[in-house]
Amino acid sequence: MASPLPASVLDLAPVVPVVVVEDAGDAVPLARALVAGGLPAIEVTLRTSAAVEAIREIAGQVPEAVVGAGTVISPGQVADTVAAGARFLVSPGWTDVLLEAMSASGVPFLPGVSTTSEVVALLERGVREMKFFPAEAAGGTAYLKSLAGPLPQARFCPTGGIGPASAPDYLALPNVACVGGSWMLPRDAVAARDWGRVEALAREAAALSAGGTCR
Repeated sequence: MASPLPASVLDLAPVVPVVVVEDAGDAVPLARALVAGGLPAIEVTLRTSAAVEAIREIAGQVPEAVVGAGTVISPGQVADTVAAGARFLVSPGWTDVLLEAMSASGVPFLPGVSTTSEVVALLERGVREMKFFPAEAAGGTAYLKSLAGPLPQARFCPTGGIGPASAPDYLALPNVACVGGSWMLPRDAVAARDWGRVEALAREAAALSAGGTCR
């Protein structure tokens, strides 16, 4: 039986794995490795033709996982991924049309932002939890720190260019609840189906917190 729908994606773990699935057959063992390592929230990005089927497989066979869809950019993708079992949605950016579809989906969602004006516009619409993307290119920790003062009600999951060395700096910020990344899924390990290595890297990521110490 699947775990209850999360009230907030941001509070499930300090790191949300950003997963690109090329072969849907890898989805279940990959997800099981991440969950075993302590990372239950899994964002499957819609960058491949296997993504929707991967979400369906994880949702059906790995009940301990909270699988979501990433790189969502259209209402059609919202409908398709939620029907497949996605339990949260993440977009790289947002429009009013996309925001309306995500809001109506019935699952938690993180619209992407990279500017102060986008953050303010979402706050006006009652959205307080957001993805900050592309994090490093858009100003990194310095930018997010500057937002904390005037906009303390906004909470972020920064994603884009973040690794194990920089993640603790993001997690130290008062407006950052978790980070997104794919460093626990190195290409060679996935290609070799080395799920033991993925699990070990996931466990290291799950132990990250501000300052690099375990929570």
